[in-house]
Amino acid sequence: MTDYDALHARIRSLTHGETDEVALMATLACEIHHADDRFDWTGFYRVTAPELLKIGPYQGGHGCLVIPFSRGVCGAAARTGQVQLVPDVDAFPGHIACASSTRSEIVLPVRGRSGRLIGVLDIDSDQPDAFTEGDATRLAAILEEVFKDV
Repeated sequence: MTDYDALHARIRSLTHGETDEVALMATLACEIHHADDRFDWTGFYRVTAPELLKIGPYQGGHGCLVIPFSRGVCGAAARTGQVQLVPDVDAFPGHIACASSTRSEIVLPVRGRSGRLIGVLDIDSDQPDAFTEGDATRLAAILEEVFKDV
């Protein structure tokens, strides 16, 4: 399981004073990905046009390059502004299979200054039911702190 206190402290130290979105995303993707064996793919999809996400910094195998807000778990998180906690991706209507190994997924909206949607953080696992509400709460706190001034 993730030592979120240590992860949060490491991320806080590494990102202090940084305001470049891509630099922040790259650092978070790396640190989060290597913090837990459950995390098979960890990355960001950035809002690049109205209702459109494009792949950003990530760790793991290839991801989908473009995801419309109308499709998949990432699109649902962007569209609704709500965390998507998916214990079984095969049971999620409209799931986009970027990797056949993915069994469960958590996707969190990433907001900057004034609540602007920057993108989403997507974490996939090759284990079923790998994520908890506790993961969602702790990851959301990290994202809020890191991106609040961007």
